[in-house]
Amino acid sequence: MPLIHLTDMLNHAYRHNYAVGAFGVVNLDFLEGVMQAAENCRAPVIINLIESHFTHYDFELLMPAVLTAARRAKVPVAIYLDHGSSIESAKRGIRAGCNGVMVDTSQLPLDENLKLTREVAALAHACGVGVEGELGYVPGNAEDEEENDLDGLTYTLPAEAKAMVKRTGIDCLAVSIGTVHGRKKGSPKLDFTRLAKLQEAAGIPLVIHGGTGLSDEQYRKLIAHGVTKINYYTALSEVAANSINANAGPDRKSYKMVTHSVRSAIREEVERCIRIWGSSGRAAEVMAQCRPWREVERIMMYNQPESMSEEAATAMMRQGKETLSAIPGVRLVQTGTSANGEKYRRCWLVRLATPEAAASFNSHPDQLKFANSLSQYGATDRTAMDFELSD
Repeated sequence: MPLIHLTDMLNHAYRHNYAVGAFGVVNLDFLEGVMQAAENCRAPVIINLIESHFTHYDFELLMPAVLTAARRAKVPVAIYLDHGSSIESAKRGIRAGCNGVMVDTSQLPLDENLKLTREVAALAHACGVGVEGELGYVPGNAEDEEENDLDGLTYTLPAEAKAMVKRTGIDCLAVSIGTVHGRKKGSPKLDFTRLAKLQEAAGIPLVIHGGTGLSDEQYRKLIAHGVTKINYYTALSEVAANSINANAGPDRKSYKMVTHSVRSAIREEVERCIRIWGSSGRAAEVMAQCRPWREVERIMMYNQPESMSEEAATAMMRQGKETLSAIPGVRLVQTGTSANGEKYRRCWLVRLATPEAAASFNSHPDQLKFANSLSQYGATDRTAMDFELSD
């Protein structure tokens, strides 16, 4: 069953006082290690794809593996685009199969942050996708694997948190209370008094970026104050590197020889986090209480008029594919021609992220405009059917 709605997952954690790990993955070793840990612990899990990492791997190439891992899992999974740089990033993530997105506008002035976050939320919610906002500044960046201090840190203000939730409709809020991306120099000191005020002001699940390097007690206090999603990558990168370094040597000349234990190192670290954060053993209740993530396939068929040339038909199909592919929530558009000469000779097969995306697609101005344009081609004899997909 596997893929479930991110917002349902986080709300369950919020109600039951535990946190779900959003573990950054950069290749199959990371992905398989994270999934093995979640399965072993019977825990819900979030696979985190961080946009700044896309320079190191092909996002669209890795995503099919992430989707396959999620769909064959026996524990609830959500897939997350983290630290997107623009609304186009959110569209790209949704198109690839993410069911949660975060566009990082936290360094903008408050009004601009709220405006852009509201636009992202409107776009994503129309597709049934959860949205994270962020206020304050967590030093370092999402790709950072070095030690960082608190230079530039901007704490989240409770009044601004309340305003963001009210004015944007976000589903969860990332806050700045003293963590850093990467690993903090010295012992982290977190402002739990501020966090308590943020929890009261926001009233929605809170998120911590820069989860590496905190003590077990700090994690427990974060969760007690409404933190339900903890982003975690640097420590995974470190244990992977340590594993490779331990295996390296003049007689170890094979890639497989030096990387063979990376997956188990990732698994052990993720299992440790899951146990501390309280999500171990929660899989069954999360799956029972949360909505499954279902895609919709729409088949749009039409009868090509005898007067229409093949050139015109090809142009119409190409125009349709380009137009429909650009609509938010559309994951894939394929075109086809009848294999047996039946009444409807041409079709578009449109895969949509969710039933919500299908409903939004039906009323989208570009879809309506294109449907009307078919009459200009003489393609008035047409029909469409939607199918909600199951495992």
